[in-house]
Amino acid sequence: MRTFLRAFAFLDLISLVFMSMQLWAILKNYSNFSLLSEKVQGVLMFPMFILVLTGAYGLFFIKKFGFVSYYIQFPFRLYLWVFTLGFITLFPEALGNYDDKWFSILFKACFVGEFIRLFLTVKFHYQLKAQSH
Repeated sequence: MRTFLRAFAFLDLISLVFMSMQLWAILKNYSNFSLLSEKVQGVLMFPMFILVLTGAYGLFFIKKFGFVSYYIQFPFRLYLWVFTLGFITLFPEALGNYDDKWFSILFKACFVGEFIRLFLTVKFHYQLKAQSH
């Protein structure tokens, strides 16, 4: 259980690296956003960065706020496409394959992976509660 939770924290740290690049792009191009949904997503990315950072810290040290932070993050992760395994969508580009067919397959895998993480997080949270009582 501890290994899984620390692995989730490590994957969140990888996500933070890519989120920081997105935040930089949002800062530079925010004035060019014309749709309200783009502006809302851009604004929500900043608190999401803080939530992911605190959640990763909490999960690494197996603290209650790590679990609570993830529960708060979950709906925003779906809306903002900040997935635990989201970095795998960049693998084809890293290998020089710019074909669009891989993105949809890997994106679906990220989506399923996020729900598996939610299931495991809830399961581990209940196990920790049971051990403490």
